[in-house]
Amino acid sequence: MATPAFLATWIKAQKLRGSRMKDAPTFYRNLEEALDVRRTDHAMATRTQSTWKTGEAVDFCSNDLLSLGSSGKIRAEFLEELARNPDFMLYAGGSRLMDGNYDYIEKVEQEIADFHGAEAALIVNSGCEANSAIYAAIPRPGDAIVYDELVHASTHDGMSHSLALCKMPFRHNDVDSFRDTLASVVDSQPLIRDGSRSVLISVESVYSMDGDICPIEELIDIAKEVCTKGNAVFIVDEAHATGIIGPNGAGLICELGLQNEIAIRLHTFGKALASSGAVILGNQTVRLALLNFARSVIYTTAPSFPAVAAIRSAYNLLRSGATQESQEKIQSLVKHFLTTITSHEIWDEANDMGILSIPVSDNWELRDFVTHIVPVWTRQRYNFWLVFHLQLAKISAFPIDYPVVPKGQSRIRIMFHAGNTEAEVELLANSICEWAKEMMDIEKGGDSNKSKIPKAAQQIYAMMADV
Repeated sequence: MATPAFLATWIKAQKLRGSRMKDAPTFYRNLEEALDVRRTDHAMATRTQSTWKTGEAVDFCSNDLLSLGSSGKIRAEFLEELARNPDFMLYAGGSRLMDGNYDYIEKVEQEIADFHGAEAALIVNSGCEANSAIYAAIPRPGDAIVYDELVHASTHDGMSHSLALCKMPFRHNDVDSFRDTLASVVDSQPLIRDGSRSVLISVESVYSMDGDICPIEELIDIAKEVCTKGNAVFIVDEAHATGIIGPNGAGLICELGLQNEIAIRLHTFGKALASSGAVILGNQTVRLALLNFARSVIYTTAPSFPAVAAIRSAYNLLRSGATQESQEKIQSLVKHFLTTITSHEIWDEANDMGILSIPVSDNWELRDFVTHIVPVWTRQRYNFWLVFHLQLAKISAFPIDYPVVPKGQSRIRIMFHAGNTEAEVELLANSICEWAKEMMDIEKGGDSNKSKIPKAAQQIYAMMADV
């Protein structure tokens, strides 16, 4: 079998280089030795195109969730938007506080704010930049931050530059842990206890690596109960809910009607909306604070007209209802996958043996909606073996490893798209179960002459030896 292009590139990238650079300059040798640590764990990142982009595999990994990119819908709407504004400038011309502000971006920001039921909006260049801006600019001296332990890395980066000295995590989606942590902050911080400073509570609506949903309504109730001065405010990252959950894809907060309960929301455009950039929602006070205190806004060139036009194009599609069928299609496909894999003859035994686990499959039938993110867990040493099997089955899926997730919590993250078909979903479910059955047979087999490595991994390792 020919080696898929992605695997060929990946295999070459995992070969150790540091030991072969004894005569190289110290600077480069030290960098290669550091990279060898990643190569040893088969975790060396490479510059390559996913196999689905080259037509070699089915896409179960990309962020093009509504398939607006692959279908060409966003391109068509974008070109129409450009035609409606033929005299646009390619450049922004400066930061938002100088020459980078212009009527079109202000208009689009207000449209987005209105769509999400917010007072004001500020478009920035990325979700990472947005979180950096929020947590570096908004907390005041004496404030505290309470955050879910699984919030995004960019949130941690932003908090590291925050003026809030008290920062405390609570266990992921654990309402009891949240209550205890919040109470501890109130008890230990006199300025928060007397209501002169605030607690900023950081959560995500849909968690990007686990695919589960924040119990935001319960958290709000607890915050009101514990912070009797009304000085607890919520910051909700809706990156993975944008376009997927809520009326016309407006997000979880709009789905639950909690717009007035949340101080700041973040929506990103590089996932379901097939564009780039992000928007921070709040009131005018929040917007002014970001413009005046956020270094990543002050010292960064503003988003250009084409970038904002692409964003507006995506919102035109959302607002018109053109993506509603795609939202529903994702729900149908994820449910079909969960039904198919959990009803497979090997599921129960593989689950009991610890070879195959899908946490979001627990009681999924009882939920109002499912998310597009389905993490598949196996034994840590088996992660790459499952990925090898899927790649050779022409399924594009990737392992999620440290530092994206904590050590010992690697998993394969499956992403479902409106453009996937039921047949592709069945191929995915059956391929996973085929591999799990092979691993069950290996673990139960007593034949010392039989390989303890599954066939796909044997094939990949043989390819690596030949490189």
